[in-house]
Amino acid sequence: MHHMDKNKTIYLAGGCFWGTEHYLKMINGVVDTCTGFANGNGENPSYKEVYTDRTGFAETVRVVFDPQTLPLRLLVELYFKAIDPLSLNKQGEDEGTRYRTGIYYSDPEDLPVIKEVFSQVQEALGAPLAVEVEPLRNFYSAEDYHQDYLEKNPDGYCHLPLALFEFAKKANLK
Repeated sequence: MHHMDKNKTIYLAGGCFWGTEHYLKMINGVVDTCTGFANGNGENPSYKEVYTDRTGFAETVRVVFDPQTLPLRLLVELYFKAIDPLSLNKQGEDEGTRYRTGIYYSDPEDLPVIKEVFSQVQEALGAPLAVEVEPLRNFYSAEDYHQDYLEKNPDGYCHLPLALFEFAKKANLK
C-alpha cells in the first residue's frame, strides 16, 4: 500500500528551551526544531516579556518529526528522560511558570499515546506528575539568537547533563 510519508509536529516544554532543543535535535527522526513560547496570553511575546513570568507562556520547543523513524511514543518517552516530571515550575536551577513542563499537541489523535506514556511514567514514579498535557493554544517563535543557542554558544548555559545528549543520539538508531 502506497502512502505519503508525512512529518508530524508536537510542542514540548521542558524547562530552559536552549537545552531542551539541543537534546531533541540529537534524536534520529527529528526533522526540525524551533524554540518559542506556548500557551500564554497575548501575541508575539519577547523573551524579556516571558522572562517576567507575567505572560503565562512556557518556554517550548516545536518539534517536527518523521513518525516512520521516530514514533510519537518514543519521542514522548525520550522527552520524559530530559525532565524532572515531578517538579512544578522548576527544572534544574530555573524557576518560574515559564519553565513549567508540558506536552502541547496540535493533533488530537496524538492524545491517547501521550496519555499512555504519561500514565506509565506516573505509575513508575508513584506520584502525580507536574507535566501539563493540553492542546496547543498558541506558539510564537523566540528571537533568532535563541534558535540553536547551544550550537552557537557551545559553552552556553544548559541545565541538561552532557551524557543525555549522547544518549539521545543513540536512542533509536537501528
